[in-house]
Amino acid sequence: MDGTGLFERLDRAKFNKFHLKSIFTTGMGVFTDGYDLSSIGIVLPLVLLSFNVKSLTGLESSLLAGSALIGAALGAIVFGLLANKGRKTFYGLDVLVLALASLAQAFVSNVPELIVVRFILGIGIGADYVLSPLIMGENANSRDRGKSIAIGFGLTWGIGATFAAILYMVLQVFHAPNALIWRIVLGFGAVPAASVIYLRRKLPETPRFLARMKGDFAGLQEVVLQVTGGVANNVVSRDKLEDRQAARFYWAKNRKNIFAACVLWFLFDIVAYSGILFGPSLIAKGIGLTAGSFQLVMELAFTVPGAIVAILLIDRWGRKPLQVFGFIGMAAALGLFSMLKGEATAVPLIGLLLYGGQNLMSQAGPGSVSASGMLGVELAPTKIRSVVQAITVASGRLGASLTAFVFPALFRIWGEAVAIGFLATLAVIAAILTLILLPETKRRTLEETSREVDDNTTSLTVSISTGT
Repeated sequence: MDGTGLFERLDRAKFNKFHLKSIFTTGMGVFTDGYDLSSIGIVLPLVLLSFNVKSLTGLESSLLAGSALIGAALGAIVFGLLANKGRKTFYGLDVLVLALASLAQAFVSNVPELIVVRFILGIGIGADYVLSPLIMGENANSRDRGKSIAIGFGLTWGIGATFAAILYMVLQVFHAPNALIWRIVLGFGAVPAASVIYLRRKLPETPRFLARMKGDFAGLQEVVLQVTGGVANNVVSRDKLEDRQAARFYWAKNRKNIFAACVLWFLFDIVAYSGILFGPSLIAKGIGLTAGSFQLVMELAFTVPGAIVAILLIDRWGRKPLQVFGFIGMAAALGLFSMLKGEATAVPLIGLLLYGGQNLMSQAGPGSVSASGMLGVELAPTKIRSVVQAITVASGRLGASLTAFVFPALFRIWGEAVAIGFLATLAVIAAILTLILLPETKRRTLEETSREVDDNTTSLTVSISTGT
């Protein structure tokens, strides 16, 4: 039996209550991420109006939209390094930061304060982007790992963004003052984050970390029992259980795949966050919608259905074809939107369907693959997985931050059609790079997808069976 045998029982386990609980526990944090990152796009005009800032494409606007993303890049790196000391050790601290920073947004007195608070909020978001997919992936079975991460990350992100739009519109219906609306919308992000702090602290350490990083066979037995009802019943020595291979060996061996994961998330976030951050304030006007209605329609009619498509196909088609399909669809929808800008303005339904189409294809493809954190988890061995995940997350946040500052300038200087045409070009490049660089990982063990176990690495031998 090769090294994958150590986790065979876990990889072959049927989807059960433990997996469902893990999805909920990780998903509520991701719900908060989606809520927090999309809500600023909805209320941005109201925030600027409250503080007498007139330009939607100026520096204050970019800093408000981008500060959380810059913080997320920092948070990802910090918590990626910390996760080498334990995945569960710091799980819950991320949503605690989210809860406190979300609430603090409701009490700021000027734009600089809100920028600083959102930067701190971003640290919690970056931490969650590292820890949630990491824990989800290392606990999931091989057959359902793709859909588990796509549900726990991709779908719940979209639902969080949808809820932000609903709350915004409800407050408008009740004629709440504009200055109160944005404070309530931003501050409400504390509620879902706080709701899972306890649950996250109660999750067990992941089996991969216990075995490969700590050599803790007793801990591994407990987790196998909790997840599957089975235990590893053969005592093995620590040197065969713990991975003694140098980390630099895995960095060298997997550098191409790590590079691919970073670049693809970077490119995706440049394209996707143009709409997330500025769609409600800039693009919505061109197709005759308010910020709230634009966000609600985008999420309910396009993003969430796209996530459902990904959930249904990701473990059947595979990650690679789904991501290529998604990027090509994004490029086509954005390209047509750019070319038909006049028609979209004259007939808003055309613009709505085209821009919505890119949201649908986005979440059906790379939004549920690259941007769900799946590639960093699946393409990196256990010993370097948390750091690789941190780097991929930071790459994505760098792309999103770049969008926060560059897209408004493109929009202001060159116009909407050119700015969106540029995004379509990036989506084409990303599709080509996915086709060339990305290996397929569907229904394979993490040890196989990360190349942790092959002819050049130490084999682990242990049987996993039911019983005590």
